[in-house]
Parts: sequence; structure tokens; C-alpha cells
Amino acid sequence: MTAARASSLADLQRIDSLTTELPGDASTENVTRQVNGAFFTFVQPTPADGDPSLLAASPGVAALLGLDAAALAEPEFLAAMSGKAVPPGWRPWAQCYGGHQFGNWAGQLGDGRAISLAEVQGRDSPLELQLKGAGVTPYSRRADGRAVLRSSVREFVASEAMAALGVPTTRALALVATGDGVVRDMFYDGRARMEPGAVVCRISRSFVRFGTFQLPASRGDDALVQKLVDYALRHCYPHLSGPAAMLREVCERTARLAAGWQAVGFVHGVLNTDNCSILGETIDYGPYGWMEAYDPQFTPNTTDMPGLRYCYAQQPHVLLWNVAQLANALLSAGILPVEEAQAAIDAYGPALQQEYSARFAAKLGMKKLSDGLLRDFMALLARDKLDFTRAFRSLVRVPAAVPGDTSEADLLAPLAGVLPADMARERSEAWVQWVGSYRSALAAEGMDPTERTALQNGANPMYVPRNYLLQLAIEGAEKGDLGYLNRLVECLKRPYEEQPGCEAFDAAAPAWALRPGVSCLSCSS
Repeated sequence: MTAARASSLADLQRIDSLTTELPGDASTENVTRQVNGAFFTFVQPTPADGDPSLLAASPGVAALLGLDAAALAEPEFLAAMSGKAVPPGWRPWAQCYGGHQFGNWAGQLGDGRAISLAEVQGRDSPLELQLKGAGVTPYSRRADGRAVLRSSVREFVASEAMAALGVPTTRALALVATGDGVVRDMFYDGRARMEPGAVVCRISRSFVRFGTFQLPASRGDDALVQKLVDYALRHCYPHLSGPAAMLREVCERTARLAAGWQAVGFVHGVLNTDNCSILGETIDYGPYGWMEAYDPQFTPNTTDMPGLRYCYAQQPHVLLWNVAQLANALLSAGILPVEEAQAAIDAYGPALQQEYSARFAAKLGMKKLSDGLLRDFMALLARDKLDFTRAFRSLVRVPAAVPGDTSEADLLAPLAGVLPADMARERSEAWVQWVGSYRSALAAEGMDPTERTALQNGANPMYVPRNYLLQLAIEGAEKGDLGYLNRLVECLKRPYEEQPGCEAFDAAAPAWALRPGVSCLSCSS
């Protein structure tokens, strides 16, 4: 028997465990300041002056909340999602945390443009609803607490696409245009302009980050760190016995997340410790990007370009560094002895390797990964700048070796449309050699063709939120045309299935998509 769904946000069962179980800010003064001895500050959204409009909503996320889909069309829903009116009895807050940014300790950061509305009992677990772009908080520093439409569209689309791809992520319930303008300098080059404002409502079991532990530890507030550890064990890891087991699971989840990103060609762009979830979820979609032409040094963040700290190839290493910073926070607070912290960190590598091998073996249509075969394939992709997503998806068309079926045309035919038509002879020969080795490896495995097809098609998406697709959706939304955005969102719900009418979303990036502002962005949002 299916449980009845709430007909409005106000009918959801509130829990608010963070604000009832952890110390809060004694002051509710909403001015930029240092907040000590607290994990949050109660703060109300600042309503925009314009008339809000609902651009997109996720019935799937509404179902996770136990909210009837019909509620998404109600005026009360729009008012709450825009920050205009908080449901009766709800007491929103902004979280206090610190973090390392680009490897440097930044001190107090906190929710500068995010305000959590409530924690409610969802269908399967407690869930926190958080507005991004709903106004200033004590942690806004020099910012205005607002978000622009372009970044909000990107966060909504990516959150739901990542979930459909099978990679852990925060979710997005609603995307709302505020009707107000927001001034932003997109490239920090002095050319600020007015952009349309927006708010995203995102959902997670918890928005506690590595930096939530780091800030009190950096201040020597060991008791506060202990309270947060106890809270995280109760609410995020109730099945675990203590902080050592929790740190180990965080390390393993983070490692599996890294492997998931690598497998779908996703680059986060801003892997600061304050952007790492204690749950091992993708969080804080800033200047992210799905790779077009494969480049292990690709970073979608213009700020990251000088050092490439957060590029595709570096993501697994950076996340290991980040979990080490979390471990350091627990060590400095006396929560764990060194040997237990080190044992937890040591679990990162095996978890990464296991998940990475499983995902990439499936992408190659094999039960066991051939490291050499994958390494050579990735080297060819990089050398010839081939599209990561389309190249892997095409491999399902490559048959296992058949005696006598070895002509160059036979070998390369399955990659038509992926390999350049005017490829130089030496490059063709390199691909012929690899495809021959690949076919032999497939034949040696002897997997049933139907099983192999299902395995590969289930591991290699056909549709991902390509940067230029997002740009087209943003441009349409800025003009009031939501058709493209709606079609893209619907297509990305089933990324592994070929869908009639979605052919445009499978196309390789056009030349204009490689320009700054499309292929790479700043943190301006």
C-alpha cells in the first residue's frame, strides 16, 4: 500500500536535526562576521523585488520528499522556492564551515548564498531542502547572496543528470527565475553586466562538508568537533560504531565518487574541501564540465587553468588530499589516533581502484579490466582529441574478432562518425592496431554478445549535459523560451537509452562551443 503524499511543503514532517542537536549562533544579526562556537545561524531568505516564475521542477525529487507532484504547480510552492515566503513554522538557517581553497586554508567560509529551509522526513530518509541564491547570510563576505540564471540552470540540469547517470549527487527540486537582475563579472575582467537572477532548491540527506569539521578544529574547539562527529554518526552513518569507521567510509565513498566522475567524463572544477560532502556526493555545481574532446588536463574553471589542480586527471589525487585534510581535523581535535586515521585514508586507494576497474571494464564490455587496453585507448583519444562520451559509446559496435575479418575498413567501420574522416595514415594505422587488439580481447573473454551489449550500453551514456547544450538551454531561458531546457532535461533522465528526437543532444561540440564562457567558466554565479 502506497503512503499518501503531502499536498504541500507545509504538510511535510519537519525534523531539523542539525538546528536542534548542534550549537547555533547566539546572534541572528544578518551581517558579515566571524561566527564562533556554532555550526549555523538562523537567517531568513531575502525576497527579490521581481515576480518569480517556475522554470523547472523535478517530480522525481518531489516523490523522494513525499510531496505530491500537483504541489509543484501551487502558488505556495513557488513562493517558498523563490524565497518570497517560508512555510509556516519553518526556521531557515545557513551553515558555518571553513575549507581549503586551491590547496590554501581559507578560514571561515560558510553558506554565503545558500539557505536551508528545513530538514523533513522524506520517503526513504530525512532530507534537507536548501535554496541557493536566496539572499545574504553572515557568511556572504563581500557577495550579495544571489545567483544568476546561467549558473542555476547548470546546477539544476547537472544535479538531475548526474543522478540518472548513477553517480552520487545532491538533487534539485526546483529552478525559479526571481524576476530581478544580478550584476556579475563573468570573467573577473572588469566587464560586469546585469544578468537575470534565479534560485535553485537542492536536496540532500545532509549538507555537512569536510570543511564543517575543519573550521572548529582550526580554532582549537575540540568539543565542537566531537559534537559534530557524534551528530554525523547518528544521522549520516548510524550503522557504524565510531569515528574511525566513519572516516574510513567517507574515504571509500569519496574514492568511489572520483571513479564515477572519471567514468562519465565529468570534471568538477572547484574541488575545495568545503565542496566535499561527508556523504560522498557530488555537491556545489560551479564551473563544472563534461569533457568534449578528451584531454586529461581539461579543467572547466578559468581560475584553475594556471595550475590545473582540479583537472580531469588530478581529481582522484585531489580528493585523496581532501580526505586527508578531514582526517587531520579529527586528529587535531583528538578524535582519532594517528594509526586509525591512517588506516582509514589507506582504504581510499583500494576503493578507488575497485570502482574504477569495474566501471571501465564495463565501458569496454569486459568482465575484467585490461589496464593496457584502456591505457592505450585513452592515449589515442587524447592524441586525436576525440569526443570522450561518443568514443566510448561507439565501442559497443566493435565485434569480437572473427578469423579472416581483418581489413582496415572492417576494423574501423564501427568508429565511423567518431574518428575524423580525413585522419592521417599513421593515425589510422594506430587505431587499426588498437581495434585489432580490442577485438582479440573480446573474443578471448567470450561474453555472450547480448550480455556484452547490455553491459556496455549501461556503462556508456549517450547523453550527458554537454557544455554547449547547457549554453543553448541558458540562452533560451534568458529569452523566456523554456522549450530547449525542458527537452534537454527530459532526455537526460534516460542517458543510457537511445531516444528518438534526442539526436541533437548526442552531437559532438561545434567549434563555437570551445570558446571561454561555454567550455570553461569562472566561479562567478
